[in-house]
Amino acid sequence: MYFNSSNVVLHGVVNMQLPNQWLWDMVDEFVYQFQSFCQYRAKMKSKTEQEIALLKQFDQAWNVYGVLNYLQALVEKSMIIQILEQEKEGLEQFTATDGYDYNGGSNVLKVLGYFSMVGLLRVHCLLGDYHTGLKCLLPIDITQQGVFTSVIGSHITTIYHYGFANLMMRRYVEAIREFNKILLYIYKTKQYHQKSPQYEQILKKNEQMYALLAICLSLCPQVKLVDEAVNSQLREKYGEKMLRMQRYDDEAFALYDELFSYACPKFITPSAPSYEEPLVNYNQDAYRLQLKLFLYEVKQQQLLSGVRTFLKVYSTMSLGKLATYMEVDELTLRTILMTYKHKTHSVDSDGKIISNADFDFYIDDDMIHVVESKPAKQYGDYFLRQIVKLEGVMNDMDRIKLD
Repeated sequence: MYFNSSNVVLHGVVNMQLPNQWLWDMVDEFVYQFQSFCQYRAKMKSKTEQEIALLKQFDQAWNVYGVLNYLQALVEKSMIIQILEQEKEGLEQFTATDGYDYNGGSNVLKVLGYFSMVGLLRVHCLLGDYHTGLKCLLPIDITQQGVFTSVIGSHITTIYHYGFANLMMRRYVEAIREFNKILLYIYKTKQYHQKSPQYEQILKKNEQMYALLAICLSLCPQVKLVDEAVNSQLREKYGEKMLRMQRYDDEAFALYDELFSYACPKFITPSAPSYEEPLVNYNQDAYRLQLKLFLYEVKQQQLLSGVRTFLKVYSTMSLGKLATYMEVDELTLRTILMTYKHKTHSVDSDGKIISNADFDFYIDDDMIHVVESKPAKQYGDYFLRQIVKLEGVMNDMDRIKLD
């Protein structure tokens, strides 16, 4: 049914306007059905002979290349990338009109192409190809309001997968920044979605993103990037666990495992199963691989924990002194410091090297000099919150009738 609908859009003439919510639901359900089928096909142990015969007969059903090609075809046929480029030059009004065409045309192909870029990000994340997923989303400026924010499901799905992909690529600052924004948005607006059929899904993704934010901040302590309201919710949910995750022992390692397993997407193995006896389930193989890669990264971060502890205390320190504290020789220490530099830097979408650290250091004549960044304090938000609280108190007092 989905492929037939896509064929109508791709090869037919669609002359109508449809709500963005409907168009998003089409792409969202398309990817969900593909994901669900891959999970179903991978559970071979419980299959009947009839089910196995059907799987063999329709071995190309929900082929991963077909899914990716259809989504990519929608992007190309809609010319949405060119439209978004023209919009930057002031020649288009796609975002300003939320994708709708008020000149008698149709919004269907353009908006489907737009949401297909989000669909491609999601599919590539399910496959563990985070670099390609983020590349597919490049035409959309994720830092600004866009058509993806016009539908709550699209907004949350986009940022969840975008943030997760950045987390897996060690772009912790970018992940923290976007998780903070979407969590603050949900915090302020979730009461307006209580009657929405997506309300339960909104709450679930909200909890998962708090878990991912806890992971990011434990690996990259950039609390200054998090809004006070979000930070308060985070401390309430994961404050104790985050303190234990800073210890970098076996218990901390287990907590990383727990939070990742709770918050990660349901990864898929897109290849067809082996029908040889004995039949085995392989629906958890992709998840176990991604968990293994993530925990390997955490283990490397744990080995560097001592460096950060000492460098946060001193502004200058000799290599010999730090080597003595860490009980290693100077040559090993230099290797550790270079590894620390590597692990606190990553490559952004433009190919530039960016820092995820809250402080930096350099070595001059066997002396380590620490440079800690001190962000400018933001007083505006604090005063606005206090003004709102004061107005609330004054309104409550006005309602009190004195005898």
